[in-house]
Amino acid sequence: MSDIDATSARTAVAVRATYTAFIAAGFAFASWASRIPQVRDRLELTSSQLGIVLLAIAVGSLLALPMSGIIIGRFGSRLTVTVMSLVLAAGLTIIATGYLVGVVPLLIGLFVLGFANGAWDVAMNVHGAVAERRLGRSIMPRFHAGFSAGTVVGALIGTLMVALNVSVMAHLLAVAAVVVGVVPRGVRHFLDESDAEPEQSTSEASDTPRPHALARWKEPRTLLIGVVALSFAFAEGSGNDWLNIALIDGYAASAVAGTLAFTTFLVAMTAVRWYGNGLLDRYGRVVVLRGLAGVSVVGVLLFVFSAVAPLAFLGAFLWGSGVSLGFPVAMSAAADEPAAAAARVSVVASIGYFAFLGGPPLIGFLGGHGDVLQALLVVAGLLATSMLVMGALRPLAGSNSRH
Repeated sequence: MSDIDATSARTAVAVRATYTAFIAAGFAFASWASRIPQVRDRLELTSSQLGIVLLAIAVGSLLALPMSGIIIGRFGSRLTVTVMSLVLAAGLTIIATGYLVGVVPLLIGLFVLGFANGAWDVAMNVHGAVAERRLGRSIMPRFHAGFSAGTVVGALIGTLMVALNVSVMAHLLAVAAVVVGVVPRGVRHFLDESDAEPEQSTSEASDTPRPHALARWKEPRTLLIGVVALSFAFAEGSGNDWLNIALIDGYAASAVAGTLAFTTFLVAMTAVRWYGNGLLDRYGRVVVLRGLAGVSVVGVLLFVFSAVAPLAFLGAFLWGSGVSLGFPVAMSAAADEPAAAAARVSVVASIGYFAFLGGPPLIGFLGGHGDVLQALLVVAGLLATSMLVMGALRPLAGSNSRH
């Protein structure tokens, strides 16, 4: 086998390993989310109390995200994902047994889950960018489609477990065992971050000064990419949490119709993530994301102002299609320069996840002072504003990115 063939084969194996990390992350998190109602009922929590309990995940994630750039820079993506998969499995184990005891063990388990999920997320995105550069074409959206597919599988299995009356403890312990059994083996074929730029000599790499990871928070381009990630994450998170309720309340629709509209949103988002690579390769990041942001703005406006539910369904489809590529493309843009990829992806992910975690409560607050449907106009406004700074997504001069 020639050197070129060997490199191609190794890259293909690394791509499959990256899919494993993304799918497993989505599967694990959705498995926990599918059992939240049973945990709530066991502990007799009110909605407000449950909201406070779930903040433990947010605290863990927000602590891990800024630190993850330093961790990955020191230990690499492969070891970070491996260790964090074990930590996440430990978190699931604590949740599975601790919720039977009381709220405090549950809080500890959720914090551990959130911390592991945050660092794992950044590490797999960093490696996804490494694999993308090796391939020389866009593939990051498909990795995120893999994550979406993992969440669907996790949710469906969770639904089956509830229907079969399988206990939360048995279910989550089984999920933890799957994570431990699959992820460390699956990611052993990750590429080293240094493999992303094979043409760079060791002396060049050693002579290049590397700013501290926290210094990346001062870079204008990185922060602007973070703004783009924030706007799309806000739009995606708001759709995940409020689209169903907004259709039911705003259109006097049935619960089934609300679920179908939410499903339409998810299917549109997953499909564009899977098939959108060609658009990125042909037209580039900036053009594609500005176009998709416009599509999503139209979708949100149609969803909010339609007179009839069928048009609201079309709005949900356009909304989901439009937000699909924003977060994965922001991850790719942050990772353009291999030496700084871990730190910059950490910054962008931290900003984006702040919107994922903080955006939906903002919609709830605004909706509590008026109407949830009307509150969703904030999504359209933020996406439209983000179009002004999308020029920051252009590849850095001298990077291997073609989009």
